[in-house]
Amino acid sequence: MRLIGLDPGLRATGWGIIDVRGTRLSHVANGRVTPSPDAEIADRLVALYDGLMAVMDAWAPDQAAVEETFVNRNPASTLKLGLARGIALLVPARAGMPVAEYPTNLVKKAVVGAGHATKTQIGMMVRTLLPACEPDGEDAADALAVAICHAHHAGTRNRWAQGAARAESLGR
Repeated sequence: MRLIGLDPGLRATGWGIIDVRGTRLSHVANGRVTPSPDAEIADRLVALYDGLMAVMDAWAPDQAAVEETFVNRNPASTLKLGLARGIALLVPARAGMPVAEYPTNLVKKAVVGAGHATKTQIGMMVRTLLPACEPDGEDAADALAVAICHAHHAGTRNRWAQGAARAESLGR
C-alpha cells in the first residue's frame, strides 16, 4: 500500500510518500509545494492544488493522511491555515482515495513517542524509521511523520476490522 502524508501550510505544504508492506515502511519520495509568498491567497490555493495534483499523478498513492490544524492564538493565521488544509483534504478526496486526519500530538507520539516532540526530534526519528531518507525540510519531515502515523493506525484498524469480520462469520 502506498500512503501520502500531508502537512498543510499556505507558505509550504509538505508531502511525503511511503510504501507499507506488512509492518515494513519504506521511503518513496518527499517534498514541498511552495506557492509564491507575494501571491494573493486565492492564487496560493491554486498553486497548492496544482502542486498536490502533480504529486498525486506522479506517485499514485492509495491512501492519504492530513495533519489537523493546530489552533494558535491568532485566529486569522488559524483560518488561513485552514484554507490550505482544505486543499490538502480536497486533492486526495477528488482522486477517490480515503483520507484520514490526525492531530499533531498524535503524529508526534506515533513517531517520537512524545506528544510534544520538537521538529528536530521528528526529523531525526523520520530518518531513523525510513533509512536513506533525507526530508526536503521540516514540512516534508512532518508530512512523512503523518504518513508513518497513518501506517501504524491504519494497520491497527485493518486488524480490528478483520477480527470483527472473522467473529461475525463465526456467528459471535
